[in-house]
Amino acid sequence: MSDTKKLTPNRERMTTIREDGSRNFLRPADVSGMWTLLRRLSALLLIAVYVALPWIKINGNPAVLMDVAARRFHFFGITLAANDLWLMFFLLTGTGFALFFVTAVLGRVWCGWACPQTVFLEHVYRRFERWFEGPVSQQKRLDKQPWNAEKVLRRGGKHIVFILLSAIVAHIFLSYFISVETLFAWMQGNPSEHIHAFIFVFIFTAILYFNFAWFREQLCLIICPYGRLQSALIDDDSVVIGYDERRGEPRGKATDPNAGDCIDCYRCVDVCPTGIDIRQGLQMECIGCSNCIDACNDIMRKLGRDPGLVRYDSLSGLAGGKRRFLRPRVFLYLFLMFLGLGVMAYSSMQLKPVSVSVTRMTGTPFFVTDDNIRNQFQLRLINKRNAPIPLKVSAYPIDNDDLTLSTAGFSGIFTIEPQAESRQPFILLLPREQYVGHFPVMIRVSSVDGGFTVEREVNFLGPDPRLLRE
Repeated sequence: MSDTKKLTPNRERMTTIREDGSRNFLRPADVSGMWTLLRRLSALLLIAVYVALPWIKINGNPAVLMDVAARRFHFFGITLAANDLWLMFFLLTGTGFALFFVTAVLGRVWCGWACPQTVFLEHVYRRFERWFEGPVSQQKRLDKQPWNAEKVLRRGGKHIVFILLSAIVAHIFLSYFISVETLFAWMQGNPSEHIHAFIFVFIFTAILYFNFAWFREQLCLIICPYGRLQSALIDDDSVVIGYDERRGEPRGKATDPNAGDCIDCYRCVDVCPTGIDIRQGLQMECIGCSNCIDACNDIMRKLGRDPGLVRYDSLSGLAGGKRRFLRPRVFLYLFLMFLGLGVMAYSSMQLKPVSVSVTRMTGTPFFVTDDNIRNQFQLRLINKRNAPIPLKVSAYPIDNDDLTLSTAGFSGIFTIEPQAESRQPFILLLPREQYVGHFPVMIRVSSVDGGFTVEREVNFLGPDPRLLRE
């Protein structure tokens, strides 16, 4: 009996824990087939997108750049200032319900095909591991042999590459928060000049190395909450990976005419990255990676039997019924997905090229002179474009055209530089004989060419009008 059979867990125990409580460090066997090829191609595409996004320029900015220091956030041509980040609520909501929708229809396709944990572990780190240590049989032999020259070279070389890969992934991740040009300049400079970025990369590299070299499937089984949501999001009509029990049982030898198609070879367990036996039914640990499908199909072809004993299907389909695509939860998730993403898209189109905020200056809220009452504000303007924008600033009383309101601070046309932030005083003056109590004022910031206008309402404050008459 193979080691896999001895360690195959039952439903009452986690797949990576032996009976004595120690960890069963999984070493899934390699597999090839149609689904594996498609997953590998999709993983290469996702990695290429991850690497390329900081390099691609849209409207003069990286496709994705979260410049926290400057409080600028660029997403595919849309620039958000810090006070625009409320839009991210709708983006995250829409994206979350999109994941719910995909899960309700296609099960855990995200985990097996697109999750960064799976993409990097299965298609990068484990590829190098097999290149250094060989197939799973050689890896297990290496586990048991003492530390000799071969083991040091193979294991040492693997871990050196793991550290380099982790450092590369960490640096690329950092480029999403600073520009690529800045990243290369910092890499060539003294680490002490950018100690915070250096510490971040060092810690993130260590976390990635720990995760992909040792923790691995434990992240999916213990930490990630998505697997726990599976029971709430998936129903009998969701597409999952399942074992056709009606066709496969009873298990037996290939030469037994009374046995089903399953020959109990445990190949589906050998290739599973979380160590489960798919024949025990849908399980929380299953990440929908399709390794068991290709492994079983390969055995079926060798036996001259039809593939599909393990396949993508719904629980209803595996039981001989029909799968329904249209059902209430699908409509609900689809509606909420479009609601969140729709609000995000509409609100993004309403964003102005300049972000404007108005705050009252600290200290006395108003000043009274022999001639007028003065309120002092500070205007904070942020240019989201990569070109200078000429602006003009004005103010007018709301619903009271009889007041003679004048301004100071901004005069004429004010130009704000590309991607710049400007803070300027803005003073409102009102003749004291016209003041009869506080009233609302609209401050208007508009482009000289008339392309956009941003308005902010403030209150003009003063003393009790009776005091001015005494």
